[in-house]
Amino acid sequence: MSTAGFERRQAPRMVALIPSHNEEGLLPAAIRSIEAQTVPVERIVVVSDNSTDGTAAIAAGWGGKVRLFETRSNSDRKAGALNQALVALLPMLDDEDRVFVMDADSTIEPDFLAQALAVQAADPTVGAVGGIFLACGEHSLWERLQASEYVRYARQIARDGARTRVLTGTATFVRVEALRAVARARCTQQLPGTGIYETAALCEDFELTLALKTLGYRCVSPKECLVHTEVMSTLGTWWRQRTRWQRGALQCLAAYGLSRTTLPYVFKQVVGGVGILMQALLLLVTGWAIWTGTLSFQPFWAAVGLVFVAERLISVWRAGPASRVIAATVLPELVYDYLLSVVFVGVYAQVVLRREGQWGIATIDQAL
Repeated sequence: MSTAGFERRQAPRMVALIPSHNEEGLLPAAIRSIEAQTVPVERIVVVSDNSTDGTAAIAAGWGGKVRLFETRSNSDRKAGALNQALVALLPMLDDEDRVFVMDADSTIEPDFLAQALAVQAADPTVGAVGGIFLACGEHSLWERLQASEYVRYARQIARDGARTRVLTGTATFVRVEALRAVARARCTQQLPGTGIYETAALCEDFELTLALKTLGYRCVSPKECLVHTEVMSTLGTWWRQRTRWQRGALQCLAAYGLSRTTLPYVFKQVVGGVGILMQALLLLVTGWAIWTGTLSFQPFWAAVGLVFVAERLISVWRAGPASRVIAATVLPELVYDYLLSVVFVGVYAQVVLRREGQWGIATIDQAL
């Protein structure tokens, strides 16, 4: 990656990285969304990782501030691709500069970078700003259920004062100084792993979140930093994605151990397990009542049910009319929630049985 075009101007400068693997269909929209930002970036680097389609050609021929970086002999997926690019990029940048990492299947709102920069300027302890991800291109019932899930997650982050649990891989804005701090901490074994992005992690974005928080940086996701991303179009791809997310979370928590940083995440795992037990109990009791013919109308529980439906409807309002109708009918979202519970239980079963984790279709021999 050439240093040409990097001018010594007033800090902070911003450089965008777009890790891409065979993304010729979606990459142009991602690039255009960065070019449309209200504050300019110094450079947009498309990190083409083992692409066999036109991804590299699109980046090489785009012109302007767009540059192509092709990985070499990378077998460590997205984390390895980003590490190779950062090794070449960071020597050109100052600690005050920023690196923005965005997936090629995503786009950001025009004021994303301006909002992220303002948040970090107001609070020097904010090491990274993650995007609030919303679904795009949802058409089927399955895709709309995911869109509703994303909207509810965004509401939850807003209620938590923008404190983020995970710096989403779809769009994350990081101080160069924080990235260098992570690299130094790994070298001194203050943090597990090697490189800036841990290549052994099933979820490199969650692992980086834990690394930054362990070093004392705050990670936030302001409601103004919106990113639109593709959802999984089939049950199979969704299943692999969610299994990797859950398995990756357990893998990272095991690597970091119990600490002030990891305790809230461990507590969330416990609460999730209790919630699944309650779901199972509800199904069992309801099934037994139907089987024995003792199921009857109870005004109190009917009122509780109406409150539940109202909450589901209000919390998904932002997703649009179609999602509101789905929420009001209740059953599709109940089935979706139970599928999430099955993923949760299935991953814990994998851990108990010492099955290997998966990243997409590749496997990692990473025992917990």
